[in-house]
Formats: sequence, C-alpha cells, structure tokens
Amino acid sequence: MFGIGILPLYLVFFIFLKIGSVLYGSGYVLLAFLEAEFVEKLGLLTNQQLLDAVAVGQFTPGPVFTTATFTGYLLRGIPGAILGTIGIFLPSFILVWALNPLIPKLRSSSWISGMLDGINIASLALMATVSFKLGISSLTDGLAIIIFIVSLFSLIKFKINSAWIIVAGGLVGWISSLI
Repeated sequence: MFGIGILPLYLVFFIFLKIGSVLYGSGYVLLAFLEAEFVEKLGLLTNQQLLDAVAVGQFTPGPVFTTATFTGYLLRGIPGAILGTIGIFLPSFILVWALNPLIPKLRSSSWISGMLDGINIASLALMATVSFKLGISSLTDGLAIIIFIVSLFSLIKFKINSAWIIVAGGLVGWISSLI
C-alpha cells in the first residue's frame, strides 16, 4: 500500500495512537500490534526490522518507548519517531487521568476483576504467539541456533540474569561478524 518513507506522518501518529489505545500487558504485546500493522497489513517493515526494533528496545531502558520510537524512525525518520512515541503513550496518559478517581470502585467490582483476568490471559496468548513467531524468524543460521540453545540452557539451569544473556549474545554476534 505504502512504501518506506511514503506513509504520511499523520498515519504514523494515528496507527501508534490506535495501538496505544488497545495496548495492554507489556512490550511483547506491542510486538503483535506492530507486526500486524507494519509487517502484515501495510508491508512497510520486514520481520528483521521488527526484530531490530525489539533488540534496541530490550537493550535500552523503557522497551515500549524505545521500540515505538525506533519503529517510527524506521518509517519516517525523526518526525516519525516523535509522532510514534507521542501516539503510543497519549492514550495511557488520558486514561490514567480520567480513570484515577474511579480506581477504588473498579478494584472492588468482581465483574471488572474477571474482565481484567480475561484480558491478562489474552495478552499472554499474544505474547506467546509473537515470541514464537519472532523466535522462529530469528533462528536464521547455525550460530543463531547455538546462541538460542546456550541462552535457554543458561537461563533455565543457572538462572543467569537476562541482561548478561543479551550482552553475551550481542558480543558473540559481533565477534562472528568480524570473522
């Protein structure tokens, strides 16, 4: 539909505003929405570019902020980064401001509590699906598969902090690119 750099800036803002309006859970839920909009629906980003946005987001503080900003930048440069960031967070600020007086009543409602439990399960399913799809698309060669297996084993067996796993994976990837 649009080529890279062709997507009008107002659409960058409104797509991120739409995502921010329904985003619930974590940065991994964001990935499902980014993939649906920019990879599958509009064809503006590749899975590799989405993985790069995730990597940048995970390597820096504020993964949702960084992933949205980086994705907006990929789409339309600095203006896209700014509008993507504003769009993704604006609904949250408005909802928090509007709902703050109602929080005590909402917490005591069994109906709302049940609804939130259902949303949590649906968010978990989204996270699992996106994690699986991105995981499969990132296992592109033998080195990637080895890094995955060693990282998974280290996390499960030795309970190594995930930050060290990310740093080690980055170093191994960088060293392999020099060879």
